[in-house]
Amino acid sequence: MPPPIVQLEGVFRSYRDGERTIHALRGIDLEIEPGTAAALMGQSGSGKSTLLHLMGALEVPSAGRIAVEGRPLHEMTDRELTRLRLTRIGFVFQFFHLLPTLTVLENLTLPAELSGLRGGRAVSRARELAAAVGVEARLNLYPDRLSGGEQQRVAIARSLMLEPPLLLADEPTGNLDSETGGRVLELLFGAARERATTLVMATHSEEAARLASRRIVLHDGRIAADTRGEPGDAPISGPGPGAGA
Repeated sequence: MPPPIVQLEGVFRSYRDGERTIHALRGIDLEIEPGTAAALMGQSGSGKSTLLHLMGALEVPSAGRIAVEGRPLHEMTDRELTRLRLTRIGFVFQFFHLLPTLTVLENLTLPAELSGLRGGRAVSRARELAAAVGVEARLNLYPDRLSGGEQQRVAIARSLMLEPPLLLADEPTGNLDSETGGRVLELLFGAARERATTLVMATHSEEAARLASRRIVLHDGRIAADTRGEPGDAPISGPGPGAGA
């Protein structure tokens, strides 16, 4: 069996909110194997986004150990962490995070250019992905000329520009209508299957749970359930609302 692409051991994450301490994660032990398509479920405030941010090296745990592709994050320099986020991890967020002053094509090629892939190769890759997600006719437009669904499809294409082995998605359908959200889910899970990408998606969507091969439920910053099965199995529901971030 291949080693896990992400491994968390005894991970805690706490925040200060004035006089209060918010315990977002409370002792997470978790391994994600390569090729997994996981739905990270739970009520708002259960810790889903915090867990994704830690997996993606966007935040630092208060305690515990996190490794990506076998490399402990706490042993990496800032430069190494930046390179990891750019080349080994793809991010898809609820609010798209496209740069408004760049065209769709420029938004797509930016990760490639930052990694050193420039010119025709970057543009060719961007056009290929734009066609794959159905926005090839929008390449010369700015993000504010696109619908929400089109912006999310651009964000997905951008996340795949460097073919990262790990793709993290945080409520990617949260601002979309059900029909558009369904198409976005198909794109993400399809990309995971076709490109052998590991996908971890924080979501409230039961449709996403049905598409996933693994369902991880958080409650109050802890893992309340972790089930595996073939995509299409009945979705599971988490416990009641929890605290945390």
